[in-house]
Amino acid sequence: MTRRPNAAELASAGAQTIPDVIRTGLDVLFCGINPGLWSGALGQHFARPGNRFWPALHRSGFTPRQLRPDEQRELLSYGLGVTNLVPRTTARADELGQDEMKSGAQRLTEVAVRYRPAWVAVLGVTAYRAGFQRPRARIGRQDDEVGPSGIWVLPNPSGLNAHYQLDALAEEFALLGVPVVTAENPTLGPPCRGRQPNAHFLPRAGQKSCHEGHLVGATLSCRVC
Repeated sequence: MTRRPNAAELASAGAQTIPDVIRTGLDVLFCGINPGLWSGALGQHFARPGNRFWPALHRSGFTPRQLRPDEQRELLSYGLGVTNLVPRTTARADELGQDEMKSGAQRLTEVAVRYRPAWVAVLGVTAYRAGFQRPRARIGRQDDEVGPSGIWVLPNPSGLNAHYQLDALAEEFALLGVPVVTAENPTLGPPCRGRQPNAHFLPRAGQKSCHEGHLVGATLSCRVC
């Protein structure tokens, strides 16, 4: 269980930044808006218990179990990573200024050019609109690219986002990738023959297969082989 930061850690969190969880060639680089106080205090992305990022990631099939914030480095083994649009820690995202958001978009472009993820998933349509100057952008795949990477906008997983409950949030996440679900479900598709032999893919409309027969979603790369 993620520990609760103490008062002194929370008080000093505003001076903290969190290192990216990243490597070259990821399938998806998830981009939060900026670290909250819990995250800044603990040095862990999406650390506050009310944030739905970790459960949505699991329910949508990106991870075979729900990871804890202190297990964030395990994301790399699934071809996933995390960064932030703005590195500065704040109590609320609305404390960020427009110039910071624009600078964050430029920083994200530089990160994408350097690490070349297949997709960058921005977690928050309002932040994407502000940072990339796309006032009419909606949730989902964008026509733009960030460096060599496609852009997908997902709902903000913060517990303050009342427009999306967890199930709806997970459904949006699932549109970006191929869900991996447990073998106990009798309605599953073909078994995965790669790194997760006890998992199965649940086929979705429009999916394709990699050369090993694993189903591939919007990422166009297989997270198994």
